[in-house]
Amino acid sequence: MKLNYLTKGLSTIGRWIATTLFCVSAFTFVWQGAYFSNTAALASQNQILIASRDAADQAQEAASETKGKSKGFVENTKDFVKDAAKSNASKVDNATDDDNPIARKAKSDAATIQERAEEDAAKTEKAIDKNMNAVQRTVENIKDAFSN
Repeated sequence: MKLNYLTKGLSTIGRWIATTLFCVSAFTFVWQGAYFSNTAALASQNQILIASRDAADQAQEAASETKGKSKGFVENTKDFVKDAAKSNASKVDNATDDDNPIARKAKSDAATIQERAEEDAAKTEKAIDKNMNAVQRTVENIKDAFSN
């Protein structure tokens, strides 16, 4: 019975020592970090500015790349729509007589579709330009804010 009592006491003392050691080491790490840190490195933000400029340059390059890809996609879609309209009109023309009103209507519709494809592509490219220019202006403003 006395052995259990002694073991229980040693276990309690061991827990208190471990807790105290943990708290003292935590205070030591906090104290050492607060008073012995290199404050000169914190005051100089040149490294941070270089990193932000690089990130801004990368963002501008990505925006330009996205702009080019988007415009290419719009052009491909426009060409695809125009080819489909021409193909459909020629199929109708081949299936009907030369002076058939249905053939004339198909040709008229193909011309309308091609005009709309041009207009829609122009509007979409204008919107892409506007959005990408806004992105580039924002990146430039951010670069200017970090450079001051």
